[in-house]
Amino acid sequence: MLPIVDTHQHLWDLSQFTLPWLESDGVEMLRKDHLMRDYLETSANANVARTVYMEVDVAPADRLAEAQFVTELCRRDDNPMAGAVIGGRPGEVGFREYISQFKNNHFIKGVRQVLHVPDTAPGYILNADFVKGVQYLGELDMIFDLCLRPGELADAVGLVNQCPETYFILDHCGNADPNIINGDVPHDPKNPFSHSKEQWQDDMSTLGEHEQVICKISGIVARAPEGWGAETLAATINHCLDSFGPDRVVFGGDWPVCTMGATLSAWVQALREIISNRSEEEQQKLLADNADRIYGLL
Repeated sequence: MLPIVDTHQHLWDLSQFTLPWLESDGVEMLRKDHLMRDYLETSANANVARTVYMEVDVAPADRLAEAQFVTELCRRDDNPMAGAVIGGRPGEVGFREYISQFKNNHFIKGVRQVLHVPDTAPGYILNADFVKGVQYLGELDMIFDLCLRPGELADAVGLVNQCPETYFILDHCGNADPNIINGDVPHDPKNPFSHSKEQWQDDMSTLGEHEQVICKISGIVARAPEGWGAETLAATINHCLDSFGPDRVVFGGDWPVCTMGATLSAWVQALREIISNRSEEEQQKLLADNADRIYGLL
């Protein structure tokens, strides 16, 4: 079984960090600690070789402590964490000073800001200050993770065009709804997380034309309906793989958020099934080799 590098490993200890979004409706099952020992247990059969921590949108006052916490985990040899993407706000005053603290920390690989929250307006990432902050990440040789509403992928194209020296990771297959891609659910214009199949496909293809954009195959299983199977996710995943090519795709477990749709093991098993008709070299690139190269983990 080919080894995996999980580029989207969440952890949180609610005695250490405050995660305001956990008070939102619909995420009640996640309102508990999710620790490294829990991850090791749930991933035991997935052949995970290394992980990259993904920030968990902690309260602003906890961001520095979160970065210090994951840096210490990366230094230890009792877990697979080899790098981390930390939280940050590229468009806010003080961002350059904040992120510059980590320019010599080789475990900190990049920054993410969750952009699909209600108080983030469409077009926000095209504001001049935000663009400058993301451009500065390129100067530091850090990656920016794009995690936004699927109907706003055109904004991501606009940002990428203005930041030619910055590398981007597009989280969760562009936050596609696999049920829409399959034609099982219609597009609902009143739902901010909805999108049309054609719009998503076109925007993903456009992003795939940009060499500094990598697509993370992650997240979509959390939106899978009850009774889902590999075929539920296949059309979405295959479009991503075909749009970005074998060298610009990485795997992300998105645990524990993935458990809203499936266990981590079930998600990994489904992905292995979907890509089984591709060459072993392509499978190995998606599951591990691309992540090791892009994040500089080895």
